[in-house]
Amino acid sequence: MSNVSDTRTRRIDATSHLNGDAIDAPLVRGLLEEQHRDLAGLELHRVRGGWDMQMWRLGEELAVRLPLTPRGPELLRNELRWLPELAARLPLPVPVPVRDGEPTERFPRPWSVAAWVPGEPADAAPVADEHRLETADTLAGFLRALHVPAPADAPVNPMREVSLAQVSQGVARTLAEERAAGDGSAIRQVDVDRVRAVLEDAAAAPAWEGPRVWRHADLHPANAVVTDGRLSGVIDFGDVCAGDPAQDLAAAWTLLPAGPPGAEQATVARFFAAYGEVDEATVRRARGWALSRALMLIAIGHNGDKGLPGGKPTWGPVGRASLERVLAG
Repeated sequence: MSNVSDTRTRRIDATSHLNGDAIDAPLVRGLLEEQHRDLAGLELHRVRGGWDMQMWRLGEELAVRLPLTPRGPELLRNELRWLPELAARLPLPVPVPVRDGEPTERFPRPWSVAAWVPGEPADAAPVADEHRLETADTLAGFLRALHVPAPADAPVNPMREVSLAQVSQGVARTLAEERAAGDGSAIRQVDVDRVRAVLEDAAAAPAWEGPRVWRHADLHPANAVVTDGRLSGVIDFGDVCAGDPAQDLAAAWTLLPAGPPGAEQATVARFFAAYGEVDEATVRRARGWALSRALMLIAIGHNGDKGLPGGKPTWGPVGRASLERVLAG
């Protein structure tokens, strides 16, 4: 039996966390031949990255998305159900699903074919300093269009519903553990006192009292796409849910470059002015979410530097840059 046949008859566990190597080109092409034969002849190659999903570019305009983690199928179903509806009003390209894939014995998880969003992820190709103000306007316009009241049946996402107080407590524990690690710590050069001050201020801010609005809920550099130094798309909507918009507004610090020394506050101010109607409490909460996300990026980048599973080396530099911007004000 040929290697291709061996791969196509491989059984995938429906409940386990898959290593990315469990899915290869013959398997993906076999799924297309079975369920979307008209697409099976298109050029196919694997795209780097991915956490809950593995993605394969299909031809020039499409991509195949396959869940890697046990929660991946739920995230994929969120995209299939809601992203076509949301995309109609969003001013940037997003990976709208165009076909769905049914679970089979060979691959017992749903999968999809979606529109390809051209560009490079911002963890590998950050927004350029010279385009920071233009991109602040672009990002604000995108989030303003997304952040409208969500229907009662919008997805519930427990992972994205934790409070800033809970996040602050978790970060405090992590800081203590990391400090104990000494030179092996991912945050050995972080000003812990300033981090705590920002988190405590964010956690003390009044809670969101407005309507539960649609939010991306996982808007960090690896999920933003950049072309020629400008924000050109947003990807990975699996965590889409409703709630406090501050979680997405953290992108003012995590995606936008600071510019020349002293320009950090001007860039953030430009973003919030373009977004419009944001109270001080929401800005404080957004800054807290940005700090938490920056530390997450640093930790995962550190794991990547050490070659640990799940680590992503490109996340460390963008995480440290994000943290610097948050702590600058």
